[in-house]
Amino acid sequence: MNDNNLLDKVKNTFTESIQTQISATESLSDSIVQASEMLVGCLLDGHKIIVCGNGRSNANAQFLVTNLLHRYHLERPSLPALLIGLDGALGASIIADNNPAQIFLRQFECVAQPGDVLILLSPQGREEAVLNLIHAANSKELPIITLTGRQNDHIRGALGEDDLDISIPAQKEARIIENHLLVINILCDLIEHRLFSH
Repeated sequence: MNDNNLLDKVKNTFTESIQTQISATESLSDSIVQASEMLVGCLLDGHKIIVCGNGRSNANAQFLVTNLLHRYHLERPSLPALLIGLDGALGASIIADNNPAQIFLRQFECVAQPGDVLILLSPQGREEAVLNLIHAANSKELPIITLTGRQNDHIRGALGEDDLDISIPAQKEARIIENHLLVINILCDLIEHRLFSH
């Protein structure tokens, strides 16, 4: 591949990303505001936000929890947020028992309380562990916010009518994940604005 081909590849990636963001602006802005309202209500009522990222989305889930516990822009008190995911020892134990579909479920069932909100990041949403987590949240009547991609029929079909799906209008997992990060930044900004900008 020569230098011109590499430059074209870089430019095409930027263009693809920008086009995805423009499309998301049109289709997702209302859902993002609605998600921020759900989260602010949860926090004002004294509950916590439980966050889970499947696969490579775990990094974005960690980033969201960090922003809630530490800060996004404003110096402020910590907000109650908890990450569930593939912990090394716990994950190894569950997998050793040949039950990877339980990887999130065990943690969730231990910490979830009425009034909490579950945020689930999953670009594809076909994994059994993800669907098990949604069913567990439904059985506890916890509201769910999902950050997904275009091909998320499995997740959409499992959500309740009060749950919210923020589905990035893209096919490629890389575009989905990078736009999840943008949505996370916007959510954190809206939460801080609602709770702390006086």
